[in-house]
Amino acid sequence: MSLDPLADFRRVVSIRARQSPGQWEASKKLMEGTIFPSTFTRLAEAIQDTDLPVSVKEPLLRLFERPVPKRVQDIDGECLKSVTGLPPAKALRALAVFFELVPPATVRWPVPHLSSEEVEEAVRQLDNPFDLLRRTEVASVLEIGAGDLSFAEELVDLYGSDLTKQPHPFIVHCLDRLDPRSQLGGPLHANRERLQKLQQRAEVSFSFFGNQDMFTLGDLDKQGLLAPRYTIATCWAPATPTFAYEPTRLSEAFIRKELESTKGVFHQTRFGKEPALEVQHAGRALLFPPWKFEIVGPLALLSLLARRGFLCVLGAVDAQVFWELLAQLLEEPRYRPLDQPFTPVNLPTIFDEVYHVLAGLPIGESIDLAGVAALRRHYLGSGSSSAMDGGAGHFRYVRISRGATFTGIPASSTARKFSFMTEEVPPWFITLVPA
Repeated sequence: MSLDPLADFRRVVSIRARQSPGQWEASKKLMEGTIFPSTFTRLAEAIQDTDLPVSVKEPLLRLFERPVPKRVQDIDGECLKSVTGLPPAKALRALAVFFELVPPATVRWPVPHLSSEEVEEAVRQLDNPFDLLRRTEVASVLEIGAGDLSFAEELVDLYGSDLTKQPHPFIVHCLDRLDPRSQLGGPLHANRERLQKLQQRAEVSFSFFGNQDMFTLGDLDKQGLLAPRYTIATCWAPATPTFAYEPTRLSEAFIRKELESTKGVFHQTRFGKEPALEVQHAGRALLFPPWKFEIVGPLALLSLLARRGFLCVLGAVDAQVFWELLAQLLEEPRYRPLDQPFTPVNLPTIFDEVYHVLAGLPIGESIDLAGVAALRRHYLGSGSSSAMDGGAGHFRYVRISRGATFTGIPASSTARKFSFMTEEVPPWFITLVPA
């Protein structure tokens, strides 16, 4: 947690407004005469219902519990600026964007009407979280880091025919950072035959976006190519080292040293006409896409999933990513020691009882994480501009399962390969419900 949550809030509100130009422009209408009182009331309700740090929520509540003003000029501008850092009109517009009072400028895809309470209640009853698709009026899935599209194919095979019998759409959108034209990445590229078949299947509205950084989706949103939010947002085999080190916990110098000692010395180069990353490993020069060692961290991934999905699912999470990610889900700061790598030697010490419970979880079994340790409540103070900015402040429910694949649950090809990798530690499957 930051020592100044109010400063974090001001920063995040400003960032969210800048990153949402369409919504920012649309927010002007909410300041107009006859509409403004309704805007004020909606903001008051949103603040009341949102989980925020006390030092942020209390001044906002005091400001919005006053009699409903008729115009912006009637607001206590100094108080509003102290909370948001912005003059009155801009502050109210930024808050309207932050609290999602303004719909995206172009919404082509339907969004399910779900509350976090409804999702949690449903998921607690389901062994297979993807069965939530059968319980909503819109069955939509966003897959981040779709790779060879094997998970998307299994998903459509499993649910396509059933969902077409119901009067609601089935939507599957997939993102991957690999450029389909690149000679790097090998089997991680989208399989062309599989892609063509998915695009031709009548039972699903399928789209694939290659050469797409998952953290820069603004252009796709502006064009209406993505839904504002999906029933489920999922990521399979979160990339190492991209999500294996958390920048809010580990310094840049520390991360680079760790990469060089575990992966090998690396530098940017070229492979033919395209940029590449060369890594010297075990006496061999290995080539990867140029962004392979860009470290984003699990907190940014959790934030993205929470903003995009009513339910979030992470599959085939390897041990290194898992413990770094787990540290971000738990409340106590002791789980996030600064500039200390998580190793088999220190994991039992750092995570204590949590480690022993989870490490002892049998393959195929699941556990409610809140029953092991308190879940983290606020992410605004993470120091990351992408951390929970304007989305969920935390996860209300987290279920940890041990294993790569589970009967009846669709999985990626990477998950299915774990059964042949006998030297690998069994991976994890994580189901999360954003608040």
